[in-house]
Formats: sequence, structure tokens, C-alpha cells
Amino acid sequence: MNYRHAFHAGNFADVLKHIVLSLCLDRMTRKPKPLRVIDTHAGVGRYRLDSGEAERTGEWRGGIGRLMASGADPLPPTIAAILAPYLDSVRAFNPSGDLAIYPGSPLISLALMRPGDRMAACELHPEDAAALRRELRHDGRAKVLEMDGWQALRATLPPNERRGLILIDPPFEEAGELDRLVKAVGDGTKRFATGTYLLWLPIKDVRQSASFANAIGRMEGVQAIWIELRTQRIETAERLAGSALVVINPPFGLEQNLQTILPWLSERLATGEGAAWRLDTVA
Repeated sequence: MNYRHAFHAGNFADVLKHIVLSLCLDRMTRKPKPLRVIDTHAGVGRYRLDSGEAERTGEWRGGIGRLMASGADPLPPTIAAILAPYLDSVRAFNPSGDLAIYPGSPLISLALMRPGDRMAACELHPEDAAALRRELRHDGRAKVLEMDGWQALRATLPPNERRGLILIDPPFEEAGELDRLVKAVGDGTKRFATGTYLLWLPIKDVRQSASFANAIGRMEGVQAIWIELRTQRIETAERLAGSALVVINPPFGLEQNLQTILPWLSERLATGEGAAWRLDTVA
């Protein structure tokens, strides 16, 4: 396993993924019954933006840096209100006001979860799992599972709470990851049909992405939306410039928030010609 998220933490893809994660949790925690968060590829939990890895790529500057770094343009009030669950979670790890720490999905989730909610954070890499365990050791709501995320889905679904948010964002460093994702979602939704599933994927090959969306759309009884952000034209980009999320069983109000935030986010995070956004029903 060569992938290390420390090189990419806080980039535009993280920003999109964590905004959607935060909006979903903000909506879901308005109902009184407890929920379970399952994070299949959780990482180490927190990332230093002044680390050698982060400085080597500088990707965070084109992501969270454009929203929060010193000198970034102020957010319009409507945008700031929608982004508050996400940005407040990040600010909590940077109390001085200087952007130095970026929280990964487990920490963002915990910041928005309630005392009665629970999390299963899955991480296969032994060193990363140990770091995540140290990070979460004082929070009784979270349990770290040192196991393959795909296997973890079978082990954790359905949750006892009967309400849940499942984040699946593999590193896509191996061939066939999209096929594995389709299979895992098909199996998961059969055993836990009412869960909200967040499926993250990079957009490198437009035809592969379309094929994946079609496979999800053909699943019986599955209601889903496609959320896409491109920072420039994918075909000519030297680095990843397109990212998407499929949300199965999206919480009420999510699409309305996304209709407002995505056009602004596309403009704010653009790095070249061809920057765009998309919000569609998956069918």
C-alpha cells in the first residue's frame, strides 16, 4: 500500500467530500434517534499542513486554503451559513486562526456527532491504524477497526442503531476499485437499505465514471444523486482535477444546499479553463 493521504489532505477533492459529509451529518443529527457512522478508509485522523508530504504537493492551498487561509477572500453570508458545519469543524483544530491542521473524515464526523452516536473507523495500514487509534483514544463514541474496508462493510452492516451514514472512499490505487465499489454497495444496500451512503471517486476517465454511475442507477430500489466538481479541463490537467460523490438516500435538504454551494465552489476552486460542477439524479 503506497498511498498516503498526507500528500493530498485538504485538497479540492477533500473539500468537496467533507462538505457533503458535514451537510449530511448536520441534517441527520436533527432527528432524535442515534446513528452509526462507518468510515471504510479512515486514514490517520489529522494531517499537518506544514508536513513534508503536504508541502511537497501544496494541494491544500488550492482546496481548504482558498476557503480559510490567511488572506483568503471572505465568504458570502449565504455560503458561510451552508459551510458552517464543515468549516467550524476545521476551525476547532486551528484555534489560533492559522491554518495548520486539517482533520480527516473521522474527526469531522465526530465533531458533528452527538453523545449517543457511534463510529466504526476502519483502516487497514498498521501504522495508520495505530495513529488513528491514538487520535481517537479519548472518545468513547469511536472504535478503530484495523481491517480491510471492504470486509468491514460486511462486518458492520446493518448497524444496531438502524440509522447510519457509510462513507466509502478507497484510495483507488489498485485496478478494479470501481467494480469493487459497485459490488460493495450492491451488497450493503441489500442488508441496510435505509442507510445513507457516500461514495467518493476521482474522475480521471469520464467513460469509467459514467459506467459507474450507470451501474449504481441500475440497482433496484436505490435512490441516489451525483455530485461532481472539476477545477479545470480533465483531459489536459497534470494532476487530479475532477472529483465526484454519489450519495445514496440523501438527507432531505441536501440537494437544495448543493444547488447553492456548487456553482460558487466551482468558481472559488478553479485552477484553469473547464472548471465545472454537476448535480444530477443517478438513473
